[in-house]
Amino acid sequence: MTKQQKWYQSWFDTPYYHILYQQRNYDEAQRFIKNLVAYLKINENQNILDLACGKGRHSIFLNSLGYNVTGVDLSKQSILEASKSTNARLKFMIHDMRYPLENKYDIILNLFTSFGYFDSTQDNFDVLKTIKNSLNDDGIGVIDFMNTEYVIQQLVPSNTIEIEGIQFDIKRTFKEGIITKTIDIFDGDKVISYEERVQAFFYQDFIDMISKANLSFVACFGTYDLEPYNAQTSDRLILIFKNNA
Repeated sequence: MTKQQKWYQSWFDTPYYHILYQQRNYDEAQRFIKNLVAYLKINENQNILDLACGKGRHSIFLNSLGYNVTGVDLSKQSILEASKSTNARLKFMIHDMRYPLENKYDIILNLFTSFGYFDSTQDNFDVLKTIKNSLNDDGIGVIDFMNTEYVIQQLVPSNTIEIEGIQFDIKRTFKEGIITKTIDIFDGDKVISYEERVQAFFYQDFIDMISKANLSFVACFGTYDLEPYNAQTSDRLILIFKNNA
């Protein structure tokens, strides 16, 4: 990571990021999408934006269900990979989620803790402003975030993972409102270090930001099966909100 780059600019664009997280549960992600589609009653004529889409796993699955989807992400490498699945009703583009989009959408999804990456409170709030300004009247927004209270309780200080002959030494800390993951990578003769930094937003923080952005809170769930949220035991914090017409 160069001094000019933020952690998310370097880490998400390296192949090591995708190697480390290749064990992600696609069945779980698809179950979540199916539950969300049923809950929101999304119809095939509505336009969906996947904000911070990564390599497009949610976008691609939504599109396979018959929906018109646009995925955007800051990572050039992720968008290059996702774009291999482009079709008439699925497109991808590079975009910084802090800044407005040209088009309007009926549904905007921000999934798998793709919020809180920025050190500035204003920058993080600007993501919500992007959602607000990119939603049609009465459009629906969804943020799927970690349940910060549960994550802090369960925080594992360090562990080592070996994948494809590459060793990942991972250290985790919670300090000054930020959960930081330091990742030291040993790949043959190469030793490389990266970071992940996420602002530790809690339920009430999101409620306050949603209100400040002139959006209306609708519901909150704590699992990908859309079970009720519990601050102590839920592993997710899934917030549904609506644009004020």
